Amino acid sequence: MIRIPPVIVLAALAGLCIAPVSRAQSLDTQRPVVRDALAAAEAGRLDGATSSALVRHPLYGWVEFASLRRQIDAVSTPQAQAFLKRHEGQAVAEQFRSLWLAALARRQEWPTFLAAWKPTENLSLQCSHLQARQATGRTDAAWTQQAQAIWRKGAKSLPDGCEPVFNVLASQGGLTPALRWERIEAAAAERQTGVMRSAARGLPAEEGALAADYAAFIDAIHPRALNWPKTERSRRMAAHGLARLAQNDPDTAERLLPQYADALGMGESERGQVLYQVALWTVASYGPDSARRLGNVPESAYDERLHEWRVREALSRGDWPAALAALKKMPPAQRADSRWRYFEARMSEKTGDRASAQRLFRETAASPTFHGFLAADRLEQPYALCAWIPNDPVAAKQMVARDPAIVRAMELWQLERPGWATAEWNEALSRFDDTQRRIAVEVARDNGWFDRAVFSLGRQPDEQRLYTLRFPLHHDDTIKREATKHNIDPAWVAAEIRAESIFNPKARSGANAMGLMQVLPGTGAGVAKRWSIPYAGAASLYDADTNIAIGTAYLREMEDKYGVPYVAIAAYNAGPAPTARWQAQRPGFDPDVWIETISYKETREYVARVLAFSVIYDWRLNGNALPVTDRMMGRVQAKRKAFTCPTAQMPKS
Repeated sequence: MIRIPPVIVLAALAGLCIAPVSRAQSLDTQRPVVRDALAAAEAGRLDGATSSALVRHPLYGWVEFASLRRQIDAVSTPQAQAFLKRHEGQAVAEQFRSLWLAALARRQEWPTFLAAWKPTENLSLQCSHLQARQATGRTDAAWTQQAQAIWRKGAKSLPDGCEPVFNVLASQGGLTPALRWERIEAAAAERQTGVMRSAARGLPAEEGALAADYAAFIDAIHPRALNWPKTERSRRMAAHGLARLAQNDPDTAERLLPQYADALGMGESERGQVLYQVALWTVASYGPDSARRLGNVPESAYDERLHEWRVREALSRGDWPAALAALKKMPPAQRADSRWRYFEARMSEKTGDRASAQRLFRETAASPTFHGFLAADRLEQPYALCAWIPNDPVAAKQMVARDPAIVRAMELWQLERPGWATAEWNEALSRFDDTQRRIAVEVARDNGWFDRAVFSLGRQPDEQRLYTLRFPLHHDDTIKREATKHNIDPAWVAAEIRAESIFNPKARSGANAMGLMQVLPGTGAGVAKRWSIPYAGAASLYDADTNIAIGTAYLREMEDKYGVPYVAIAAYNAGPAPTARWQAQRPGFDPDVWIETISYKETREYVARVLAFSVIYDWRLNGNALPVTDRMMGRVQAKRKAFTCPTAQMPKS
């Protein structure tokens, strides 16, 4: 666990009365006791003495919550009401309320449910609330409207608890055929055929049979659709089914489209929907028919995603005029993005329009992004970066740090209770103004909770310039040591950590990648053995020093294998098989074009993100930076670049 002393929070707490913790003691010393109490409460072993000793600790409510949660179905109404009253307005009360309401719904204690009710986004509880009102004779016009509103949200499956509500709604005539078709069509657009069949059950027999056949067609194309009624609905359903087929088999979808289009009278909109998917799932693998199929899609069906793929497809063939033409067809807002403005400059350059290229490079170079940095390299000028380092009054920082929800959030984070910590954090931020929110991010950073800058900043444009918050730097001695050992730029290592875990040493992905650099246990064991790094099993990857040592050694192996960092970064994210395929498809391509034509969106953006982060971490570590053009190629001894703040990025007065 990160062990940065939470100086700001603890200083603020010095003035609080928290018994039995004396002013001379800190919450830090009480943390093991609270950790054990939470574990004991969850196991049903919390004794009265421990509970009493913590009664005025900031986290006592969560200790109570842990104890009540494990026996929620046995909690009495007086117990629950006392807990809610005791912690009114706190995140822990709302967490408990959700569990308590669900328990009351299971027990069908509807009057008590209504007494405890507060509006929530939880659809299951919303349906239970409607059940409670129905059971207590409150099914008025407002009840019907609210039940119908939930029905309309059902493009995908709704909670089981909503079914009794819909049964009552149907019995009262509130589920008209029009409403059923509304949900069927919404579900069809999401390819949710089970929902379609469920919604169709209350339709008249002939309509129900047609709805079931629509669902069957979306599941598996069948020729019965050729005889459907020639209605707008039939055309839409046929388009949904053929579009779904195109995602797995674009060849068959393209071949079948004409006969269904002719039989049902499909217009440009329905045909475009299918042709869009045919083109998308062909070009995503750069199939040989990509250019033709992109050309078959009506311009009216193009969106930003397909505009991007039209550019990439031309880039993948080295057809610079076609790429430039595709760029110029983008909507103005999309075309103005630094990525596409940079490639418009590159394509202008490659097609001989140097004046346009220089103008576009100058515009792009003002952006502190990967493509902005590339543009600055083309112009041989400094990087644009206007850092904002606020100088807030000490009193303002102390006020935020003293906020009880922030105190609880920081303690819960230190105790490795991220879900509860986030609940407290969100409650605090719901009350904070922009300045308080920014200061709270500083408090979180000082407690080692670095990702709050990623998830809580950005509401105001200037917050993008809070680089020291948005790009935390921790374990820098270890990063520098391991990078030097393996002749790797330390800014690259820091950027990988920022991209992989946002400096959370306990991070763990769904694929079981672990720690700061998100190393898989098998990979970690192999790298540790090859480089003689002490390794005591997968748990070692949660140790920051061990993880950085293994992750940095693995980067060295990746660069040795692939020759250049930009390909190594792609392999770090996507693995060897896709990377080998991309290398074989586009050998000898310029690095910027190769990166942009990576098939996987995640990896394509990951490579650009890590390279951009590397520049910013160079600024944090050294005040200057290795040019990204040299960084991509592993030229770590290249002449370094300065940073400048263009007028356009200057802080607002």
